[in-house]
Formats: sequence, C-alpha cells, structure tokens
Amino acid sequence: MNKIQTSGLVDIHVAVLLFGLAGLFGKFLALPAWCIVLGRTGFATIVLGVILWLTKRNSPPKDAKTMGLFGLLGLILAVHWITFFHAIQVSSVAVGLLAFSTFPVFITCIEPWWFKEKRRPMDMVTALLVVLGLCIMVYPSSFGGHLFSGVFWGMISGFTFAVLSLLNRKWVRQYPPVVIAFYQNAGVTLLLLPMMAGVNVHIDAGQWGMLAFLGVVCTALSHALFIRGLTFVRAQLASVITCLEPVYGIVFAYFLLHEIPSLHTLVGGAVILMTTLVAMVRRVAV
Repeated sequence: MNKIQTSGLVDIHVAVLLFGLAGLFGKFLALPAWCIVLGRTGFATIVLGVILWLTKRNSPPKDAKTMGLFGLLGLILAVHWITFFHAIQVSSVAVGLLAFSTFPVFITCIEPWWFKEKRRPMDMVTALLVVLGLCIMVYPSSFGGHLFSGVFWGMISGFTFAVLSLLNRKWVRQYPPVVIAFYQNAGVTLLLLPMMAGVNVHIDAGQWGMLAFLGVVCTALSHALFIRGLTFVRAQLASVITCLEPVYGIVFAYFLLHEIPSLHTLVGGAVILMTTLVAMVRRVAV
C-alpha cells in the first residue's frame, strides 16, 4: 500500500470516527432532536457553501424537477437525523448507534427490488440475523420502554438512511458528492427553520458552540474527509469501514459520558455488526 492509499484510509477512518462522535451530541445538548439537527445542518450548509464557492465546483440544479428532488432528499435526511438523535436521547448512545447500523441490511434487501437486480437467498438470512440481534438487545425491555423505543427509532433512522443512499445512487449521480451534501443540508435547514418561530427554545452560548462543532467538524469536515478518502480508496472498502461508526461512538460514550452498555446490548450489537460487516463484504466481492 503506497502513501496516497494510506492517506485515503486515514481520511476515511477519521471521518467515520467523527460520524461516531456526532451521536454523543444527543446527550450533550439538552435540546429537542429537531433543534439539534437544525443547528447541525445550518452550520454545515454555511461551511459546505464556502467550500463550493472557493473550489468553484457548485453545480446548481438544472430544473424545477431536480430542485424538488433535492427537497425530497432533504426531507428524508431530516427524518433520518431527527430519529437518530431521538433514539439516543430516549435510550443510550450505544443503542441508538447499533440500531442505526442496520442500514446496510436495509440496503441489501431493498436494492435488488429497486434496481431490478437479482435477489440472493443470503439476503434473507442476513435480515433474519439482524432481527435476532435486535431481539437480543430489547429482550430485557418491556414493550414501549426506553430500550425498545431507542431500538425502534434507531431502526427508522437506519431505514431512512438506506432509502436516502439508494435515491442518491439512482437520481443524483451526475452531481459531485459535496454538491449533494450542500443541497441536502440546505434543504433540511429550510424545512426546519420555520419551527423556531413556533417553539420557544433557549440556546445558550455553550450550546451554540457545540452545535457549531457538530455542524462544522462532525458534519462538513467529516464529509469532506470521507469524500477525499474515496479518491484513493474503493467505495466498497469505505463502506466496510463505516461499520466501525458504532464502535467509535460507544468508546467515546464510555469515556466522555461514562455510559456502559449492558451485556444484552453488547451481544445483540455484536450480532448486528458482524452481520452488516458480512453483508458489506459480500457486496464488495460480488
């Protein structure tokens, strides 16, 4: 492996590490999930817009239909991030991240139907193993309890992220990833901004600082690093590395929040992570 490939791998790992760190802000910030997402996307939109302006790579939507598509993608992204932070707020960082990490399995199950590709029997086995892992995680929790709610909302987050990824693949391939990230973040910001007028939310200076860090470092910078890493690393390998996101997040939560996952959470999470990892490796091999 040469120095350029090594640099690409470092970029990908740092980006995934920052993705995992982002989940902790659901605990750091005593704000509604939608408000956290608004702050995140607002700051990210500003930074990504500056990057596009400096690099002169901005490719605005060509027609009203494409603009409407970006609006739809922004709506899905908003649901994804709101449910993601809500899952963490009602349970724990570990539960929210592990439940969200089911998204590769959703992609594996949906992709053949969506793109008229051959469906493999192993896809069903993968899905059943993920369900087993989720059942292990929620087994000690009563229906509607905090753990159950965290897994439920985390799965919704994973499902919407899978749909977002497939829509990006199907409809917006002609746009650079930074352009897609800019318009999707801008769309989320425009969708959520009116809510500030109808809800009295107080945000102090410290919370503004954390929102800025979340938007600039954990969103704009992490996406920039990930995209730069893809220049030197195969997309399939990068996808496999993203399976480390919940691992990084759980480690951060242990040291910064003193959250210790239960044995059920760790065992169920291990089943989910191993299954998603195998699913991603199989996609690389095919």
